Amino acid sequence: MALFITFLLISLIGCGGNKTAAKPSGETIYRPTWWFSQTDEAYVCTYGQATKVSETVSMDAAKANALLEAAQFVETEVKGMIKNYEEEAGVKDPQVLALSQKVVKAISSARFSGVMPGLMETRIVEEEGGKRFKTWIQMRIPKKEINKNMANQIRNEEALYNQFKASQAFQELDANTK
Repeated sequence: MALFITFLLISLIGCGGNKTAAKPSGETIYRPTWWFSQTDEAYVCTYGQATKVSETVSMDAAKANALLEAAQFVETEVKGMIKNYEEEAGVKDPQVLALSQKVVKAISSARFSGVMPGLMETRIVEEEGGKRFKTWIQMRIPKKEINKNMANQIRNEEALYNQFKASQAFQELDANTK
């Protein structure tokens, strides 16, 4: 029995050695150290990158990609805010939900006021066909503007909804009196 326990301990010690995890194969892709950082509470930062033949076109394309990400990110954030607003107000009416969708669309088109570039880096890279310019850019959207636009749109849509409900009630009253 003692021999069996000794053998078991030696086996466990041998198996429990200092093993290192296997590194995944492939090359690490370069990104700036600031990539995907959200360091300023007053802004929502979005990121874009592009590789083009011209430096200017590379910068413009990276900016366009960052703004596309901004539209997707902000619309998601606004949908979450509107859902919370509806839950707090106790509203589960399909017409209000439809109006909320309008609010999301209106805000996403208005929310880009005050956007400014943050950090940017451009490098010359070798690719098939020669040298290209690769640009990484951070775009900063003021949260204050996003929230202000959303509040204004909700107020406007709420007023329209109240007018609609009053009109609907008047139509029902009119139908009952005929």
